Amino acid sequence: MKIKKFLIFSILSLLILYFFSCKGDREEARVSPSKQMEHQHGETHEESKKDKKIIYHCPMHPGYTSDKPGECPICGMTLVPVEEEHEHKEEMAEGAVRISPEKQQLIGVKFDNVEFRNLIKEIRTVARITYDERRLIFINTKFSGWIEDLYVDYTGKLIKKGDPLFSIYSPEIVSAQEEYLLALKAKNLFEGKAYSEIPQGTDALLDSSKRRLIYWDIKEKQIKELERTGKPLKNLVFYSPVTGFVIEKNVLKGKYVMPGENLYKLADISNIWILADIYENDLPLISIGQEASIELPYIPGEKFSGKITYIYPYLENETRTVKVRIELPNRDFKLKPEMFGNIIVNVEIGRRLTVHEDAVIYTGERKIVFVDRGEGLFEPREVKLGLKTGDYYEVLNGLREGERVVASANFLIDSESKLKSAIKKVHEH
Repeated sequence: MKIKKFLIFSILSLLILYFFSCKGDREEARVSPSKQMEHQHGETHEESKKDKKIIYHCPMHPGYTSDKPGECPICGMTLVPVEEEHEHKEEMAEGAVRISPEKQQLIGVKFDNVEFRNLIKEIRTVARITYDERRLIFINTKFSGWIEDLYVDYTGKLIKKGDPLFSIYSPEIVSAQEEYLLALKAKNLFEGKAYSEIPQGTDALLDSSKRRLIYWDIKEKQIKELERTGKPLKNLVFYSPVTGFVIEKNVLKGKYVMPGENLYKLADISNIWILADIYENDLPLISIGQEASIELPYIPGEKFSGKITYIYPYLENETRTVKVRIELPNRDFKLKPEMFGNIIVNVEIGRRLTVHEDAVIYTGERKIVFVDRGEGLFEPREVKLGLKTGDYYEVLNGLREGERVVASANFLIDSESKLKSAIKKVHEH
Protein backbone atom coordinates (compact mmCIF):
# COMPACT_ATOMS: atom_id res chain seq x y z
CA MET A 1 0.00 0.00 0.00
CA LYS A 2 2.80 2.36 0.94
CA ILE A 3 4.60 1.53 -2.27
CA LYS A 4 1.51 2.36 -4.29
CA LYS A 5 1.13 5.81 -2.64
CA PHE A 6 4.80 6.57 -3.23
CA LEU A 7 4.45 5.81 -6.90
CA ILE A 8 1.41 8.05 -7.29
CA PHE A 9 3.19 10.96 -5.52
CA SER A 10 6.25 10.60 -7.74
CA ILE A 11 4.15 10.63 -10.91
CA LEU A 12 2.32 13.83 -9.80
CA SER A 13 5.64 15.57 -9.00
CA LEU A 14 7.02 14.77 -12.44
CA LEU A 15 3.87 16.12 -14.10
CA ILE A 16 4.10 19.40 -12.14
CA LEU A 17 7.80 19.87 -13.07
CA TYR A 18 7.05 19.14 -16.73
CA PHE A 19 4.21 21.72 -16.76
CA PHE A 20 6.34 24.57 -15.41
CA SER A 21 9.31 23.76 -17.64
CA CYS A 22 7.11 23.90 -20.76
CA LYS A 23 5.62 27.23 -19.65
CA GLY A 24 9.11 28.80 -19.34
CA ASP A 25 10.03 27.59 -22.80
CA ARG A 26 6.88 29.12 -24.28
CA GLU A 27 7.55 32.50 -22.61
CA GLU A 28 11.12 32.49 -23.87
CA ALA A 29 9.86 31.70 -27.37
CA ARG A 30 7.58 34.76 -27.28
CA VAL A 31 10.64 37.08 -27.08
CA SER A 32 11.37 38.57 -30.65
CA PRO A 33 14.51 37.41 -32.40
CA SER A 34 15.52 41.03 -33.03
CA LYS A 35 15.56 41.77 -29.29
CA GLN A 36 17.54 38.68 -28.70
CA MET A 37 20.04 39.73 -31.39
CA GLU A 38 20.11 43.29 -30.05
CA HIS A 39 20.79 42.02 -26.61
CA GLN A 40 23.52 39.79 -27.92
CA HIS A 41 24.94 42.62 -30.12
CA GLY A 42 24.83 45.01 -27.16
CA GLU A 43 26.79 42.63 -25.12
CA THR A 44 29.22 42.16 -28.02
CA HIS A 45 29.50 45.98 -28.60
CA GLU A 46 30.07 46.66 -24.93
CA GLU A 47 32.63 43.92 -24.78
CA SER A 48 34.35 45.22 -27.96
CA LYS A 49 34.19 48.81 -26.66
CA LYS A 50 35.79 47.69 -23.45
CA ASP A 51 38.35 45.68 -25.33
CA LYS A 52 39.05 48.45 -27.95
CA LYS A 53 41.72 50.96 -26.98
CA ILE A 54 40.72 54.64 -27.43
CA ILE A 55 43.27 56.73 -29.33
CA TYR A 56 43.53 60.51 -28.76
CA HIS A 57 45.10 63.06 -31.13
CA CYS A 58 45.59 66.81 -31.44
CA PRO A 59 43.16 68.56 -33.85
CA MET A 60 45.89 71.05 -34.77
CA HIS A 61 48.61 68.41 -35.14
CA PRO A 62 46.88 65.18 -36.23
CA GLY A 63 50.22 63.44 -36.47
CA TYR A 64 50.55 63.43 -32.66
CA THR A 65 48.55 60.61 -30.97
CA SER A 66 48.25 59.29 -27.43
CA ASP A 67 46.42 56.48 -25.66
CA LYS A 68 45.56 58.81 -22.79
CA PRO A 69 43.55 62.06 -22.60
CA GLY A 70 45.47 65.26 -21.93
CA GLU A 71 47.01 68.22 -23.76
CA CYS A 72 49.09 68.41 -26.91
CA PRO A 73 52.75 69.00 -25.99
CA ILE A 74 53.19 71.08 -29.20
CA CYS A 75 50.36 73.63 -28.97
CA GLY A 76 48.66 72.89 -25.64
CA MET A 77 45.25 71.98 -27.13
CA THR A 78 43.06 69.33 -25.52
CA LEU A 79 43.45 65.94 -27.16
CA VAL A 80 40.31 64.63 -28.89
CA PRO A 81 39.31 60.95 -29.24
CA VAL A 82 39.56 59.86 -32.85
CA GLU A 83 36.20 58.03 -32.66
CA GLU A 84 34.46 61.08 -31.17
CA GLU A 85 35.78 63.28 -33.95
CA HIS A 86 34.23 61.02 -36.59
CA GLU A 87 30.78 60.71 -34.94
CA HIS A 88 29.26 63.34 -37.25
CA LYS A 89 31.06 62.49 -40.47
CA GLU A 90 27.84 61.27 -42.08
CA GLU A 91 26.20 64.73 -41.84
CA MET A 92 29.29 66.71 -42.93
CA ALA A 93 29.89 67.78 -46.55
CA GLU A 94 33.02 66.82 -48.44
CA GLY A 95 35.99 68.65 -46.94
CA ALA A 96 33.98 70.12 -44.03
CA VAL A 97 35.65 70.30 -40.63
CA ARG A 98 34.34 70.71 -37.12
CA ILE A 99 36.35 72.97 -34.82
CA SER A 100 35.59 73.56 -31.18
CA PRO A 101 35.16 77.12 -29.85
CA GLU A 102 38.35 76.75 -27.84
CA LYS A 103 40.31 75.83 -30.93
CA GLN A 104 38.72 78.70 -32.91
CA GLN A 105 39.84 81.14 -30.27
CA LEU A 106 43.31 79.66 -30.17
CA ILE A 107 43.95 79.89 -33.92
CA GLY A 108 42.29 83.33 -34.20
CA VAL A 109 39.22 82.61 -36.31
CA LYS A 110 37.32 85.76 -37.36
CA PHE A 111 34.16 86.09 -39.41
CA ASP A 112 32.58 88.41 -41.94
CA ASN A 113 29.09 88.49 -43.44
CA VAL A 114 28.17 88.19 -47.09
CA GLU A 115 26.24 91.41 -47.80
CA PHE A 116 25.11 93.76 -50.54
CA ARG A 117 27.31 96.86 -50.70
CA ASN A 118 27.65 99.92 -52.91
CA LEU A 119 30.92 99.33 -54.71
CA ILE A 120 33.19 102.09 -55.97
CA LYS A 121 36.17 100.91 -57.96
CA GLU A 122 39.25 103.07 -57.49
CA ILE A 123 41.62 102.91 -60.44
CA ARG A 124 45.01 104.27 -59.49
CA THR A 125 47.86 104.43 -61.97
CA VAL A 126 50.94 106.43 -62.93
CA ALA A 127 50.78 109.33 -65.35
CA ARG A 128 53.11 111.66 -67.20
CA ILE A 129 52.56 115.34 -67.95
CA THR A 130 53.30 116.35 -71.52
CA TYR A 131 52.71 119.16 -73.99
CA ASP A 132 49.42 119.78 -75.71
CA GLU A 133 50.45 118.76 -79.21
CA ARG A 134 48.06 121.31 -80.72
CA ARG A 135 50.00 124.13 -79.03
CA LEU A 136 53.47 123.32 -80.39
CA ILE A 137 54.93 125.43 -83.19
CA PHE A 138 58.15 125.58 -85.23
CA ILE A 139 59.63 128.90 -86.31
CA ASN A 140 61.32 128.89 -89.74
CA THR A 141 61.70 131.02 -92.83
CA LYS A 142 60.44 130.55 -96.38
CA PHE A 143 63.62 132.03 -97.84
CA SER A 144 67.35 131.79 -97.29
CA GLY A 145 69.50 134.37 -95.54
CA TRP A 146 71.88 135.26 -92.71
CA ILE A 147 70.92 135.84 -89.08
CA GLU A 148 71.98 139.39 -88.19
CA ASP A 149 70.54 139.88 -84.67
CA LEU A 150 69.28 137.28 -82.16
CA TYR A 151 66.70 138.59 -79.68
CA VAL A 152 65.85 135.18 -78.15
CA ASP A 153 69.16 133.57 -77.35
CA TYR A 154 68.44 130.77 -74.84
CA THR A 155 66.14 127.80 -74.36
CA GLY A 156 63.34 128.07 -71.79
CA LYS A 157 62.58 131.74 -72.34
CA LEU A 158 58.94 132.78 -72.28
CA ILE A 159 57.98 134.56 -75.50
CA LYS A 160 54.77 136.53 -75.91
CA LYS A 161 52.93 136.86 -79.17
CA GLY A 162 54.48 139.70 -81.21
CA ASP A 163 57.88 139.66 -79.49
CA PRO A 164 60.89 139.87 -81.87
CA LEU A 165 62.85 136.65 -82.38
CA PHE A 166 65.66 137.53 -84.80
CA SER A 167 66.54 139.74 -87.77
CA ILE A 168 67.68 138.30 -91.10
CA TYR A 169 69.36 139.62 -94.21
CA SER A 170 68.11 138.01 -97.39
CA PRO A 171 68.86 139.19 -100.94
CA GLU A 172 65.50 137.74 -101.97
CA ILE A 173 63.65 139.93 -99.47
CA VAL A 174 65.59 143.05 -100.47
CA SER A 175 64.77 142.38 -104.12
CA ALA A 176 61.10 141.84 -103.33
CA GLN A 177 60.98 145.15 -101.42
CA GLU A 178 62.53 146.99 -104.33
CA GLU A 179 59.97 145.48 -106.72
CA TYR A 180 57.18 146.61 -104.44
CA LEU A 181 58.55 150.18 -104.27
CA LEU A 182 58.83 150.32 -108.08
CA ALA A 183 55.25 149.12 -108.44
CA LEU A 184 54.14 151.71 -105.92
CA LYS A 185 55.93 154.51 -107.85
CA ALA A 186 54.42 153.36 -111.14
CA LYS A 187 50.97 153.41 -109.63
CA ASN A 188 51.46 156.95 -108.33
CA LEU A 189 52.93 158.07 -111.68
CA PHE A 190 50.16 156.80 -113.92
CA GLU A 191 47.26 157.36 -111.55
CA GLY A 192 44.68 159.69 -113.19
CA LYS A 193 46.20 159.41 -116.68
CA ALA A 194 44.05 159.19 -119.83
CA TYR A 195 45.03 155.68 -120.68
CA SER A 196 42.92 153.50 -118.42
CA GLU A 197 44.86 150.31 -119.19
CA ILE A 198 48.08 151.64 -117.58
CA PRO A 199 46.62 152.32 -114.07
CA GLN A 200 45.00 148.90 -114.09
CA GLY A 201 48.33 147.27 -114.93
CA THR A 202 50.17 149.15 -112.18
CA ASP A 203 47.51 148.13 -109.64
CA ALA A 204 47.93 144.47 -110.58
CA LEU A 205 51.72 144.74 -110.32
CA LEU A 206 51.47 146.44 -106.91
CA ASP A 207 49.09 143.79 -105.56
CA SER A 208 51.32 141.00 -106.82
CA SER A 209 54.43 142.49 -105.20
CA LYS A 210 52.66 143.04 -101.89
CA ARG A 211 51.21 139.52 -101.88
CA ARG A 212 54.69 138.12 -102.40
CA LEU A 213 55.94 139.93 -99.29
CA ILE A 214 52.95 138.71 -97.24
CA TYR A 215 53.53 135.12 -98.37
CA TRP A 216 57.06 135.44 -97.02
CA ASP A 217 55.63 136.35 -93.58
CA ILE A 218 56.32 140.09 -93.85
CA LYS A 219 53.95 141.89 -91.46
CA GLU A 220 51.51 144.56 -92.62
CA LYS A 221 53.13 147.14 -90.37
CA GLN A 222 56.50 146.42 -92.01
CA ILE A 223 55.01 146.96 -95.45
CA LYS A 224 53.53 150.28 -94.29
CA GLU A 225 56.94 151.30 -92.94
CA LEU A 226 58.42 150.42 -96.34
CA GLU A 227 55.84 152.63 -98.06
CA ARG A 228 56.53 155.48 -95.61
CA THR A 229 60.31 155.49 -95.99
CA GLY A 230 60.49 154.47 -99.63
CA LYS A 231 63.67 152.52 -98.90
CA PRO A 232 64.06 148.73 -98.71
CA LEU A 233 65.06 147.30 -95.33
CA LYS A 234 68.32 145.36 -95.30
CA ASN A 235 67.47 143.34 -92.19
CA LEU A 236 63.97 142.01 -91.72
CA VAL A 237 62.81 141.35 -88.12
CA PHE A 238 60.78 138.16 -87.44
CA TYR A 239 58.16 138.23 -84.67
CA SER A 240 56.67 135.36 -82.64
CA PRO A 241 53.23 134.29 -83.88
CA VAL A 242 52.25 132.73 -80.49
CA THR A 243 52.89 132.95 -76.76
CA GLY A 244 54.98 130.11 -75.41
CA PHE A 245 58.25 128.82 -74.02
CA VAL A 246 61.28 128.13 -76.20
CA ILE A 247 61.85 124.39 -75.87
CA GLU A 248 64.28 124.08 -78.81
CA LYS A 249 66.75 126.60 -80.26
CA ASN A 250 68.72 125.74 -83.41
CA VAL A 251 69.96 129.19 -84.43
CA LEU A 252 73.02 131.35 -83.68
CA LYS A 253 73.93 134.86 -84.70
CA GLY A 254 75.53 134.91 -88.15
CA LYS A 255 74.15 131.52 -89.16
CA TYR A 256 73.06 130.98 -92.75
CA VAL A 257 69.60 129.47 -92.79
CA MET A 258 67.76 127.65 -95.53
CA PRO A 259 64.04 127.79 -96.38
CA GLY A 260 62.04 125.50 -94.04
CA GLU A 261 64.88 125.03 -91.55
CA ASN A 262 63.49 124.90 -87.98
CA LEU A 263 65.08 127.68 -85.94
CA TYR A 264 62.92 127.58 -82.78
CA LYS A 265 60.33 125.30 -81.27
CA LEU A 266 57.77 127.02 -79.04
CA ALA A 267 55.29 125.41 -76.66
CA ASP A 268 52.23 126.98 -75.09
CA ILE A 269 51.82 125.19 -71.75
CA SER A 270 48.82 127.18 -70.50
CA ASN A 271 46.93 123.98 -71.29
CA ILE A 272 48.65 120.60 -70.86
CA TRP A 273 47.99 116.91 -71.42
CA ILE A 274 48.34 114.12 -68.85
CA LEU A 275 48.91 110.63 -70.25
CA ALA A 276 47.91 107.79 -67.92
CA ASP A 277 48.57 104.05 -68.35
CA ILE A 278 45.44 101.93 -67.82
CA TYR A 279 45.85 98.16 -67.46
CA GLU A 280 43.81 95.81 -69.63
CA ASN A 281 41.56 94.55 -66.84
CA ASP A 282 40.56 98.11 -65.86
CA LEU A 283 40.01 99.36 -69.41
CA PRO A 284 36.28 98.33 -69.63
CA LEU A 285 35.57 100.72 -66.72
CA ILE A 286 37.13 103.76 -68.46
CA SER A 287 35.12 106.06 -70.72
CA ILE A 288 35.52 109.52 -72.24
CA GLY A 289 34.22 112.29 -70.01
CA GLN A 290 35.07 110.61 -66.68
CA GLU A 291 36.48 112.81 -63.93
CA ALA A 292 40.05 112.11 -62.85
CA SER A 293 42.14 113.60 -60.07
CA ILE A 294 45.91 114.05 -60.25
CA GLU A 295 48.40 114.01 -57.37
CA LEU A 296 51.97 115.21 -57.79
CA PRO A 297 54.85 114.35 -55.44
CA TYR A 298 56.30 117.85 -55.57
CA ILE A 299 52.97 119.47 -54.53
CA PRO A 300 51.87 117.24 -51.60
CA GLY A 301 48.31 117.62 -50.44
CA GLU A 302 47.12 119.40 -53.59
CA LYS A 303 44.93 117.69 -56.17
CA PHE A 304 44.15 118.73 -59.72
CA SER A 305 41.01 117.65 -61.56
CA GLY A 306 40.37 117.04 -65.22
CA LYS A 307 38.37 114.92 -67.64
CA ILE A 308 39.37 112.02 -69.83
CA THR A 309 39.21 113.37 -73.37
CA TYR A 310 40.70 110.54 -75.40
CA ILE A 311 41.43 106.80 -75.17
CA TYR A 312 44.23 105.71 -77.46
CA PRO A 313 43.28 102.89 -79.87
CA TYR A 314 46.36 100.70 -79.33
CA LEU A 315 48.10 98.76 -76.57
CA GLU A 316 51.62 99.45 -75.34
CA ASN A 317 53.32 96.09 -75.83
CA GLU A 318 56.03 96.60 -73.19
CA THR A 319 53.70 97.58 -70.35
CA ARG A 320 50.46 95.92 -71.56
CA THR A 321 48.59 99.17 -70.93
CA VAL A 322 46.46 101.58 -72.93
CA LYS A 323 47.10 105.31 -72.66
CA VAL A 324 44.31 107.74 -71.88
CA ARG A 325 44.54 111.50 -72.18
CA ILE A 326 43.39 114.02 -69.59
CA GLU A 327 43.42 117.74 -70.36
CA LEU A 328 44.07 120.38 -67.69
CA PRO A 329 44.38 124.18 -67.68
CA ASN A 330 47.77 125.36 -66.45
CA ARG A 331 47.56 129.13 -66.23
CA ASP A 332 50.12 129.49 -63.45
CA PHE A 333 52.49 126.92 -65.04
CA LYS A 334 52.60 124.74 -61.89
CA LEU A 335 52.35 121.62 -64.00
CA LYS A 336 55.47 121.09 -66.02
CA PRO A 337 55.91 118.69 -68.95
CA GLU A 338 57.70 115.40 -68.20
CA MET A 339 56.62 115.42 -64.55
CA PHE A 340 55.25 112.16 -63.14
CA GLY A 341 52.19 111.85 -60.93
CA ASN A 342 49.36 109.55 -59.87
CA ILE A 343 45.94 109.42 -61.48
CA ILE A 344 42.86 108.34 -59.50
CA VAL A 345 39.61 107.50 -61.28
CA ASN A 346 36.63 106.46 -59.12
CA VAL A 347 34.09 104.32 -60.97
CA GLU A 348 30.70 103.59 -59.39
CA ILE A 349 29.90 99.89 -59.87
CA GLY A 350 26.54 99.86 -58.05
CA ARG A 351 25.01 97.67 -55.35
CA ARG A 352 26.47 94.16 -55.51
CA LEU A 353 26.71 91.04 -53.32
CA THR A 354 30.19 91.04 -51.77
CA VAL A 355 32.61 88.97 -49.71
CA HIS A 356 35.73 90.17 -47.90
CA GLU A 357 39.01 89.52 -49.71
CA ASP A 358 40.51 87.81 -46.64
CA ALA A 359 37.82 85.12 -46.85
CA VAL A 360 38.92 83.93 -50.29
CA ILE A 361 41.51 81.17 -50.73
CA TYR A 362 43.05 80.74 -54.19
CA THR A 363 43.80 77.14 -55.11
CA GLY A 364 44.90 77.53 -58.68
CA GLU A 365 41.80 77.61 -60.87
CA ARG A 366 39.35 77.49 -57.95
CA LYS A 367 38.46 80.07 -55.32
CA ILE A 368 37.32 78.64 -51.97
CA VAL A 369 35.45 80.24 -49.06
CA PHE A 370 34.74 78.49 -45.73
CA VAL A 371 31.11 79.02 -44.67
CA ASP A 372 30.14 78.82 -41.00
CA ARG A 373 27.31 76.26 -40.72
CA GLY A 374 27.00 76.61 -36.94
CA GLU A 375 28.07 74.43 -34.01
CA GLY A 376 31.69 74.67 -35.09
CA LEU A 377 31.10 73.20 -38.56
CA PHE A 378 32.90 74.88 -41.48
CA GLU A 379 32.06 73.95 -45.05
CA PRO A 380 34.32 74.75 -48.03
CA ARG A 381 32.42 76.43 -50.86
CA GLU A 382 33.68 77.16 -54.36
CA VAL A 383 32.76 80.69 -55.45
CA LYS A 384 32.85 82.72 -58.63
CA LEU A 385 34.04 86.29 -58.14
CA GLY A 386 33.81 89.48 -60.18
CA LEU A 387 35.41 92.88 -59.66
CA LYS A 388 37.51 93.72 -56.63
CA THR A 389 36.93 97.12 -55.05
CA GLY A 390 38.82 98.01 -51.90
CA ASP A 391 38.68 95.07 -49.49
CA TYR A 392 35.73 93.32 -51.15
CA TYR A 393 35.07 91.07 -54.13
CA GLU A 394 31.86 91.02 -56.10
CA VAL A 395 30.19 87.59 -55.67
CA LEU A 396 28.78 86.18 -58.91
CA ASN A 397 27.97 82.67 -57.68
CA GLY A 398 28.42 80.35 -54.69
CA LEU A 399 27.25 82.47 -51.74
CA ARG A 400 23.98 83.95 -50.48
CA GLU A 401 23.25 87.15 -48.61
CA GLY A 402 23.54 86.77 -44.84
CA GLU A 403 25.89 83.79 -44.81
CA ARG A 404 28.84 84.03 -42.44
CA VAL A 405 32.30 83.19 -43.76
CA VAL A 406 35.72 82.76 -42.19
CA ALA A 407 37.84 85.88 -42.75
CA SER A 408 40.88 84.95 -40.67
CA ALA A 409 42.81 81.70 -40.05
CA ASN A 410 41.04 80.16 -43.05
CA PHE A 411 44.35 78.79 -44.34
CA LEU A 412 44.71 76.71 -41.17
CA ILE A 413 41.16 75.45 -41.58
CA ASP A 414 41.88 74.67 -45.23
CA SER A 415 44.98 72.68 -44.23
CA GLU A 416 42.98 70.58 -41.79
CA SER A 417 40.22 70.09 -44.36
CA LYS A 418 42.69 68.78 -46.93
CA LEU A 419 44.35 66.53 -44.34
CA LYS A 420 41.04 64.97 -43.32
CA SER A 421 40.03 64.45 -46.94
CA ALA A 422 43.35 62.69 -47.59
CA ILE A 423 42.93 60.48 -44.49
CA LYS A 424 39.39 59.61 -45.55
CA LYS A 425 40.56 58.52 -48.98
CA VAL A 426 43.26 56.35 -47.42
CA HIS A 427 40.67 54.63 -45.19
CA GLU A 428 38.33 54.09 -48.15
CA HIS A 429 41.06 52.34 -50.06
